[in-house]
Amino acid sequence: MSAVTLASGLTLSYAHQGIAADPPLVLLPGPTDSWRSYQPVLDRLPPETHAVSVSQRGHGDSDKPFGGYRVEDYAADVVPLLDACGIDRAVIAGHSGSCLVARRVALDHPERVAGLVLEASPTTLRDDARLVDFVEVVLADLQDPISPDFARSFVTGTSSVGIPRDLVDLLAEEVVKVPAHVWLGTFAGLLRYDDMTELGRIAAPTLLLWGDADGVVSRDMQDQLVRSIADAELRVYDDVGHTPRWERPAQFSRDLVGFLHRVVR
Repeated sequence: MSAVTLASGLTLSYAHQGIAADPPLVLLPGPTDSWRSYQPVLDRLPPETHAVSVSQRGHGDSDKPFGGYRVEDYAADVVPLLDACGIDRAVIAGHSGSCLVARRVALDHPERVAGLVLEASPTTLRDDARLVDFVEVVLADLQDPISPDFARSFVTGTSSVGIPRDLVDLLAEEVVKVPAHVWLGTFAGLLRYDDMTELGRIAAPTLLLWGDADGVVSRDMQDQLVRSIADAELRVYDDVGHTPRWERPAQFSRDLVGFLHRVVR
């Protein structure tokens, strides 16, 4: 693990591997996950593939400021991260709510985005009834320190039963590092964000990866995103839930590398 301090003074923890080739993969974990949530993928990428997995602000061992957890705030860290790492353009991969972050970067800084990989991407979560209930009922009373049982139930509740126990243990250990104010700020920010009318401006090639047993985001959302983004392709993982990279890491890694090769050509 390494750490990098952005021009803003914010320090982010990250892992990197492979040869410094252009464009690298920059991996943005979903809300409450750290860079370690990509470990099953990193372990399976070819040694020559340049990949950077980052714990976003408030997550893992990265700095945890009191505020700044809107989608726009997370997105505003990405280009400074690229600058600090000496990266000109990257293929940016996001999961779940962090797909909105990746899309925001592609909209605001198209010259820095060679491609997008959107894993289990929502269209928008603005005013989503289930998320409103989660924020108002669960997160409103969440207190530090975060309970390990709560962290574990969140991991298992948003994934599938087939995830290896040791991986669930690792993920839960990282989730407890996220303070209550980060949970509330992040999910409240998702409730206010909607970029759907802007997606036609995304020119970067885009790969959508989605499991057909996903209980969080629907197939209709995937189809709508394919229609909205000019150069978008959907790949469906059969019998897979909300986090394909945990359930099918080998297949997910192959899809990432294949997409990277397409972008390079």
